[in-house]
Order: sequence, then structure tokens, then C-alpha cells
Amino acid sequence: MKKSMQLRILVTAFLTLLASASLAHAQATRTWVSGVGDDANPCSRTAPCKTFAGAISKTAPCGEIDVLDPGGFGALTITKCISIEADGLIAGVLVSGTNGFVVSAGVNDVVMIRGLTFEGLGTGLDGISILQAGKVYVENCEINGFTGFGIDFKPANAGSQLFVYNTTVRNNGASPNGGGIVIAPSPISSVTASLDNVRMESNVLGLRTQDGGQATVQNSIAAGNKFAGLNATTTTATAAALFLDHVVATSNATGVVANGSAATVRMAETSVTANGTGVSISNSGTVGGFGSNNIAGNSPGNDIVGGTITALPVH
Repeated sequence: MKKSMQLRILVTAFLTLLASASLAHAQATRTWVSGVGDDANPCSRTAPCKTFAGAISKTAPCGEIDVLDPGGFGALTITKCISIEADGLIAGVLVSGTNGFVVSAGVNDVVMIRGLTFEGLGTGLDGISILQAGKVYVENCEINGFTGFGIDFKPANAGSQLFVYNTTVRNNGASPNGGGIVIAPSPISSVTASLDNVRMESNVLGLRTQDGGQATVQNSIAAGNKFAGLNATTTTATAAALFLDHVVATSNATGVVANGSAATVRMAETSVTANGTGVSISNSGTVGGFGSNNIAGNSPGNDIVGGTITALPVH
């Protein structure tokens, strides 16, 4: 009886080791996808998977999915720390009637999305919908043709951060809703975004921060958007803020909007020109200017509407 019990213990331990080894094999730190891959593969470089969804379950937390060659790799829900890399290749996420990527990760998880083209075909919902994460990086991407937002940053966790670099967001939104990028935490808390070298073009609206959303925008352009190019709006007492540095707002219905008593826009070296209305200030919103800004050449008499721009000291 004693020998039988010992044998059972040994067998159980052996099976546990086998299971652990199998899991370790399935969860590689780096996996690969290819336009001619197969999701039945282990997602190695020599046997890549076909889709991001097929690869993510075989990728360890905080691992990396790399694109091996051009192709379309499908929609994805991200539930853990992960990097998805495709710089220098044509790597498409083409969807119809659904989201491109949904980020629903842990509150401290870091998600990197680099080098992808998101195409919504005029029926997709959001290009990248961020429900929860610690930090999300979107770099060297193009996001086009979604009925919601190109990037919908409405995280449930306070303190979440979004970083967008060298990215074009165009032709998004279904009037009068949606647009390029929205920063609006849900439930209302405080989140931040940083945009550098971002083009927000021909959307319903370009960029909106709302009720707890704050964004710093540098070296970027909001052009040809149907409504506001750059908008800070509050419907509650929770602040929304835009900080614009070397930014151009042109050919929008309205270039820059500050709407609501807790809405603040600050501008430095920013040009607001050739819009229907240059700067619109309403419902006790505030706009301040550092240094040199060019607000001219908008519709006659509409360079600044509803208030004044306060000159702010440069320290």
C-alpha cells in the first residue's frame, strides 16, 4: 500500500512537470506571424502563425509578436502585457463591423503596438479601443475608415497613459459621432496622453479630451476635420486639458475648442489658420498662450470667438 502511494506521488509529480514543460513551450517570449502562416503552428520563426489572435495565446506575458512578412493579421483582443511589432512591413488589420484591437489588460500592463495599418472599411467600430491598461504605446501606425474613433482611449483605471508617435489617423467617425482620437476615462477619473508627430486628418473630429482626459500634443497637425480639430470639453467639474506645442490646426470647421468650466487649452508656437472658426471658447472654458502663436486667416471675424486668449508667462 505504501509503495502504491509513493508511485502515485511520483506519477503526479511527473505529470505536473510535463504540464509545466508543455506550458513553457506554448508560451514563447517571442512569436512570429506570416501571411502564409498557420495558426496550428507553434508560431516560431520557421513555423509562424497566420493571425495575431492565433499567436497571442502562444506568447508569454510581456513577450513580443513579430511580423515576418507582409500580410493581413486580423482583429485582436489584448488581455496582457505584450508588444506587437511590424516596422518596415505591410502589416494590416482589416475589419468590418467590429474593432481592430481591443486592449483590456491589467492595470499595470504595458502594451506596445508598432508599425500596423488598421483599416475599418467604413464599417469598423474603433481602430484601437483601450478599456484598461497601465500604458499603451501606438507608434508608426495608420488608422483609417472606422465609424467610431481611430483611437478610443476610455480606460476604466485611473492613471492609465497613452503614447502616440509618428501615426496618421484619418477618415474616422460617422457624423455626428466619432473621429480621430478621444481621451475620456470611463468612469470619470484622470488619464493622460502624449501625442508627437501625429496627423489627424479628415475625421469627424480630430482630437477630443473630455472629463478627466489630459493630452500633450507636439509637432502634430489636425486638418480637414468636419467639426473641431482639437477640442477640450467638460460636462462635469472634472478637468479636461490640451497642451499644444508646435501644432497646426487648419481647414477644420473649428481649429481649437475649449468648452466647459473645467476645460483648458494652452498653446505655444501653434498655428490656427484657414478654419471656419479659429479658436472657440464657450461655457467658461479657458485658453492661454505662451510665446508666439499664429491665429489668423480663419473666416473673417472668426479668429477667436466667445472669449479671449490669456497671455501666460514663460518661465
